[in-house]
This record gives sequence, C-alpha cells and structure tokens, in this order.
Amino acid sequence: MAFMELKVRKIGSSHGVILPKEILDRLRVSDGGTLAVTETTDGIQLSPFDPKFARAMEGFDRVRRRYRDALRELAK
Repeated sequence: MAFMELKVRKIGSSHGVILPKEILDRLRVSDGGTLAVTETTDGIQLSPFDPKFARAMEGFDRVRRRYRDALRELAK
C-alpha cells in the first residue's frame, strides 16, 4: 500500500476519517482499540497505543524539563 486517499467526515462536533480494515490490521488494532498520534518531521504517524511506552515518555519529559540546561550543555 503506497498511497490511499481517505475522506475527512464530520462526526458530531469533530471530524474524523474511517480507516479501512487493511490499515487496522497492519496497525494491529481493532474496533475500540486506541491509537497513538505522533507528529514527525515527515507528517503525522499513527501507531498502536502502548501504555508502557506512554509512561516512559512521560518520565523522559519530566527529566528533560528538570535537567534542560545540563542536557543542552551535554549536547554541545
């Protein structure tokens, strides 16, 4: 699957897209599953939501904010 066009539709007061079964299968999610949305330099990435990874990222974010200056110096 190289290219697929999906139509944006109004759903209540929000908007959404319907993901074909082929995409859901590749993402390994089913009806009622949860997706993680990540902004990348190339656009938006969808992946299955992993609570363990989400907790790790929250921990990293706390450390990153707390030691911002030290990390900036180490990056030089």
